Amino acid sequence: MDPSSAKTGIDPTTWPNVIGEARSVADALPDLLVEASHVASSIIAGWHGRRRAGPGESFWQFRPFYLGEPAKRIDWRRSARDDHLYVREREWEAAHTVWLWADLSPSMVFRSRLAQVTKRDRSIVLMLALADMLAETGERIGLPGLTRPFSDRRAAERLADALTHLSKPVALPDTASVKRFADVVLVSDFLDPLEDIAAWVSRVAGTGAKGHLVHVLDPIEETFPFDGRVEFTDPELGLRLTAGRAENWREDYRNRLEAHRSELRDMARKAGWTYVMHHTDRPASEPLLVLHSALSGALDVMQRGGV
Repeated sequence: MDPSSAKTGIDPTTWPNVIGEARSVADALPDLLVEASHVASSIIAGWHGRRRAGPGESFWQFRPFYLGEPAKRIDWRRSARDDHLYVREREWEAAHTVWLWADLSPSMVFRSRLAQVTKRDRSIVLMLALADMLAETGERIGLPGLTRPFSDRRAAERLADALTHLSKPVALPDTASVKRFADVVLVSDFLDPLEDIAAWVSRVAGTGAKGHLVHVLDPIEETFPFDGRVEFTDPELGLRLTAGRAENWREDYRNRLEAHRSELRDMARKAGWTYVMHHTDRPASEPLLVLHSALSGALDVMQRGGV
């Protein structure tokens, strides 16, 4: 239960500012990578996402038919338009697909006096900044259940536009479009029941995709610095709970939170996924650096002692 009575909902007028902040974070990332030079050297070179022709499902382009090729490759409908023969090429599926999702459920709207942004806005910034970085290297990006994977330098704007058409906030995205070898990045406070999260992780892992969990909390949710009579509001259900002496709840609350977080870490570890903890009073660039490294494979190299 969040210590919050903040109103819920998504204000579309905040999107331009969120996109601008995401860009500024993405622009600052190269400086952070220089400071971590042994990670930075393998970041861009380690990513193989460059759109090209090859085996796959998505249409890539038409090209002229070359003498000696099998006639079955000819696209007769396109060739009928003029005096030349054409082959329909598909996009090489090794161009990496990364599915991104920011939890927009009501609990994410919370912001305490210890942070400058809500969990929701920080999560959106992380997602859009990562989209900008991925777009720079030609990766295919999508919102599961909302868009098809695409490669576009205006990726952040396209994702933001797609989110404005979301019918209702969803914590855990649809997994029907996730396929093998893709990556799925989920940014959330993960305050949903653990069994729901575990079921979602199992579905994604079952596709052969790799996941990256970014756990976003407000610092006050960690410290629970409340004393005396305090009223807590559950933004998901609208329930209210009053503590006569909140300080008596502190130890039990922290223990339950740590147990919940340990379960999340174990889920990620058992699935071979990345787990990143982030607090909204810290720079957004910190989890981005870890995600960037994880997606490029740099963390695997570090764990093997290769750098």
